[in-house]
Amino acid sequence: MLNDLEPGWLWLIGGVVLLIAEIIAPGFFLVFVGAAAIATGLFVVLFDLGPAAALALFALYTAIAVAVGRKVYANRPVNSSDPNLNDRAARLIGRSVTVVETVDEHGGRVRVGDSEWSARGGPASIGERVRITGVDGNCLTVEAELHLPTA
Repeated sequence: MLNDLEPGWLWLIGGVVLLIAEIIAPGFFLVFVGAAAIATGLFVVLFDLGPAAALALFALYTAIAVAVGRKVYANRPVNSSDPNLNDRAARLIGRSVTVVETVDEHGGRVRVGDSEWSARGGPASIGERVRITGVDGNCLTVEAELHLPTA
């Protein structure tokens, strides 16, 4: 039965199958390939293209669909109550941590939970508490915690 179908219709059917597969197992990548297959099928049906031209057109349409998809969906704003959800270092800003190796403007180390991080700022001695004020790569920027004087 499939041998009786024109190649353009096979491209169209394949594109629809890929779109259905995207609905069943969403991953947001089959939609681009499916759209490219449908566009290729339309061109093959309308202009009676051969297999080599159809494959070249499919590759071109896939590249265009992926580029457009990246541009449209890559820079979407995050609608979340916690925009730093997947940025571990940014989530540390504001936390109070303990100095494990003297911290100054050149470096040092602080304990964050059960791990140690490189830190700059301070100055602070071993055992003092500092507050994380920023992140520069994998190095935390810290400043001494202010304490109220005792009465």
